[in-house]
Amino acid sequence: MSTHQSAPPDVAPPPEHFNFAQFLLERNAGHGDRPAFIDDTGKLTYGELAQRVQSMATGLRGLGIRREERVLLLMQDCNDWPVCFLGAMYAGLVPVAVNTLLTPDDYAYMLEHSRAQAVLVSGPLLPTLTAALIKSDHEVGKVIVSQPVAPLHPAEVELEAFIHANSPMLKAAPTKGDDPGFWLYSSGSTGRPKGAVHSHANPYWSSLLYGQNTLKLSQQDVCFSAAKLFFAYGLGNALTFPMTVGACTILMAERPTPDATFKRLLGGVGGVKPSVFFGAPTGFAGMLAHPNLPSKEQVAIRLVSSAGEALPAELGERFFKHFGVHIVDGIGSTEMLHIYLSNHPTDVRYGTTGWPVAGYEVELRGDDGQPVADGEPGDLYTKGPSAALMYWGNREKSRETFQGGWTKSGDKYIRNPDGTYTYGGRSDDMLKVSGIYVSPFEVEATLIQHPAVLEAAVIGVIDKEGLTKTKAFVVLKSGAQASEDTLKAFVKDKLAPYKYPRVIEFVTELPKTATGKIQRFKLRAQEAQA
Repeated sequence: MSTHQSAPPDVAPPPEHFNFAQFLLERNAGHGDRPAFIDDTGKLTYGELAQRVQSMATGLRGLGIRREERVLLLMQDCNDWPVCFLGAMYAGLVPVAVNTLLTPDDYAYMLEHSRAQAVLVSGPLLPTLTAALIKSDHEVGKVIVSQPVAPLHPAEVELEAFIHANSPMLKAAPTKGDDPGFWLYSSGSTGRPKGAVHSHANPYWSSLLYGQNTLKLSQQDVCFSAAKLFFAYGLGNALTFPMTVGACTILMAERPTPDATFKRLLGGVGGVKPSVFFGAPTGFAGMLAHPNLPSKEQVAIRLVSSAGEALPAELGERFFKHFGVHIVDGIGSTEMLHIYLSNHPTDVRYGTTGWPVAGYEVELRGDDGQPVADGEPGDLYTKGPSAALMYWGNREKSRETFQGGWTKSGDKYIRNPDGTYTYGGRSDDMLKVSGIYVSPFEVEATLIQHPAVLEAAVIGVIDKEGLTKTKAFVVLKSGAQASEDTLKAFVKDKLAPYKYPRVIEFVTELPKTATGKIQRFKLRAQEAQA
């Protein structure tokens, strides 16, 4: 039966009265001179961070914002981000961290949906926010601007001045572990994003169960995450995990291009080289194909983590061959806050997503809702202490996703004889070809093993007879060549014959989410219109 529960971890639950921001500040109170965050403007020590967080808390409460009311956090990754996020939580308010790559229409929806009472925004993003405020019927009391790039209006205040105008709040709001702590919007492949409500206790559990117990992060580490702080993955990587162990984090406002990533890995910011690098498969592929790829002697990484999409085995093996460091692949979600199924730093099985993280259970269920046998594909459900409380204002989706103690992931998996789990694609992406399920990811992972292929995406298309056939969209590496027949033969040689793509279309790029996940639904829509 494809049900697995890991050994219970030796982690004590938080006390009943628990404020996560207070927990992090008190945990690091003994080493105030140690750098907590480094961005392009400089370093922020743990002592400076604590003072700024507490002053931010005073200022936000001084605006008349009440306990559990929301504040929108629309900021690029920088030293001000943790100050704002933790300052709101410390005050008992609920920060709503949102994607910085969206449109004014998206932000107008989020302002109305969250009923945010204030907005914390980066200067370069202020014009987009202003357009959203004009579109929205919701009134916001104050806009606080980090690093403004233009003169501010009367309803706007510069963040630095806002912090200096307020004395530190020495006593955190008396929240409980189950109280709403913050929101994260799911990226969502279709429709409006859903606001996942997380408690104060949830990041405590994910930081201890995964960051500390599984990845073994320590005070000596310097962390760098290509995934941004507004993502659940990035929030753990670059804030909750390192702060829980007293480590240092390098923050990057710009896009995680290969060159921008290399600059940080080589110590070009703050003069320190990361020891832990958190990335995603798309980014690793881009790094390995880039002419400026540094050698393993030039970097100081001891641990590399991957999530966001399943890691193809060939990509992990090529990364290890070059850098001498394995990529620890895992799967998490906005709903579960971080990774709950993962390989281990000391035991990596490429081609699988590893084992359940200690403290979590996983179960694979068939279409009838019953557990499936090992080796059979099933829908992945997980149970653990970091699950979101609900989707705000969406009872139907909440009941569909949060089923008792279990959370439905929306992913297909197979459990292997060694207890590891192999990814089979998103549940709504699975294809039935000739009456047999085909995983788009399996075909994609095979295609990118060809030396000419950089990326691939596979969808189902309906032929003249009304039958489903596979079609692949392929991006070739710069300067490389390969024919459609060559790639078809390559896949046939490695997979069961019925799985090879019947049609291959060469494209210059694939549609993706801001996290780098391939948006197959856009390819399907494109085909439907053709």
